[in-house]
Amino acid sequence: MNIHEYQAKELLAKFGAPVPAGHAAMSVEEAVEAAKKLPGPLWVVKAQIHAGGRGKGSFKELPEGSKGGVRLAKSLDEVRAHAEDMLGNTLVTVQTGEEGKEVQRLYVTDGVDIAKEFYLAMLVDRATGRLAIVASTEGGMDIEEVAHETPEKIRTIIVDPATGLMPHHGRSVAAALGLSGALAKQAAKVTASLYKAFMGTDASQIEINPLAVTEDDELVVLDAKVGFDSNAMFRHPEIAELRDLTEEDPMEVEASKYDLAYIKLDGDIGCMVNGAGLAMATMDIIKLNGAFPANFLDVGGGADKEKVTAAFKIILSDPAVKGILVNIFGGIMRCDTIAEGIVAAAKEVDLDVPLVVRLEGTNVDKGKEILNNSGLPIIAADDLGDAAKKIVAQVKEAA
Repeated sequence: MNIHEYQAKELLAKFGAPVPAGHAAMSVEEAVEAAKKLPGPLWVVKAQIHAGGRGKGSFKELPEGSKGGVRLAKSLDEVRAHAEDMLGNTLVTVQTGEEGKEVQRLYVTDGVDIAKEFYLAMLVDRATGRLAIVASTEGGMDIEEVAHETPEKIRTIIVDPATGLMPHHGRSVAAALGLSGALAKQAAKVTASLYKAFMGTDASQIEINPLAVTEDDELVVLDAKVGFDSNAMFRHPEIAELRDLTEEDPMEVEASKYDLAYIKLDGDIGCMVNGAGLAMATMDIIKLNGAFPANFLDVGGGADKEKVTAAFKIILSDPAVKGILVNIFGGIMRCDTIAEGIVAAAKEVDLDVPLVVRLEGTNVDKGKEILNNSGLPIIAADDLGDAAKKIVAQVKEAA
């Protein structure tokens, strides 16, 4: 689960991170009033979307070459003009794709005289199963280019969960950023505050870009991107309330209501599978046969008829889907339950795309019997390879 920058900063401030003053705004008037609450005479107006690269982004509705989603304002009139440009318009960045995201919220903050920008992040290192601190002297809007062209400028520091964050980790961060003296001490404090926030909120990512040194030699968090482990949000209801559903794919939101693991993709063959590994293998074999999956969908091992029906409807709600492949290996999940869900969903909607089903495992004969007696135009498959070939052939034939 992701949250907006203004929410992330408010959260990090509670853990002691140095965050400049700022206020969220949902309208042009609120943006102007937010600026009035700040000292000025320099403000920063930021579009709030769940995507990076806002500063270099562009708005679909504005003239080509217009300023991006992070703008400086030297007067209240400029704050108003920026807010009018951004709110309700679609911001396209390197992370949103060509479709972009509509800006519905703004964040107005104090302007800061920046002497130097750094990059600092805390992530889960899957390779080691530990928390990784990533630091670079090359912070700012070009950090992606730094990662590709000069990776040696990025330093990774691993934290052992048995000891937690130790003083030497803070010193290592300061050294990686080239800081000494009072700034080195501040870097250690910032690192400690981010670590507390990471561990205290079940975060999966805390990215500070930039972490800036001001002209007054103060370290401040100028931008923050924070994501959480969705499976842990039952422990943090106050954080779960920060979720902005308008920033998420409607089908993924619907899937989350039924505890389904669903991710929208760019292909045209819908997939319903039980088990993440089997789902990945199913998508791979679809691509091996020359087509592309429209989604990742894992119904899990404990799915019931209602959940399977919901999953099937979600797949069919995607207009890009030209065919569906159901691949179930029944262990805990029974094949007859899957079959009942498929039949129920297909009868509720107008099924006008090819459907290939491969069932194997617990109650497979009963499941096949349900499908065979359903009266639906279901194409049976003997194994995964056969299923992939059949659905790809059906979709190409229909095209």
